[in-house]
Amino acid sequence: MKIDQLYLVHEKTVFRFLLSLTGNPQLSEELTQETFYQAVKSIARFKGNSSVATWLCQIAKNLWLQYLEKEKKHGVFHELDLSAPDPRPLPDELIVQGEDRLRVFRAIHQLKESEKEIVLLRLNGDFSFKEIGEVFRKTENWARVTFYRAKQKLIERMKEDGY
Repeated sequence: MKIDQLYLVHEKTVFRFLLSLTGNPQLSEELTQETFYQAVKSIARFKGNSSVATWLCQIAKNLWLQYLEKEKKHGVFHELDLSAPDPRPLPDELIVQGEDRLRVFRAIHQLKESEKEIVLLRLNGDFSFKEIGEVFRKTENWARVTFYRAKQKLIERMKEDGY
């Protein structure tokens, strides 16, 4: 696959993945561009052990983590303000139907880092459990179980918060 085709096929997936991590469309666009730049530089090292989308999202994740580290060093990083409660009924429906995405994303960002990434890959990146397992260098079954447990935590947390 040519580089321009690679971009056309996978740009939206990488952008959505980054947007789910950053919550910032401009930053997500910048990191998407950098992801493809890094992919071009390291294409020779891609061995095909995972899908191209998984490989690109792994690059994107690493760039996001580098960005966070740089921001922390410069004192620019700000945590999300999760103190403003806004009650909503039926947390299962919020998650499944995608209603009130901000509240759901706030709850997601309270999960452990690995759980958060799995939920975001599954819900926003449309990744299969097999691909998620590949990203984490784990099994497909591990991805399924971890996603299920994270979803249960989300439901409980949102119930506790009155959603």
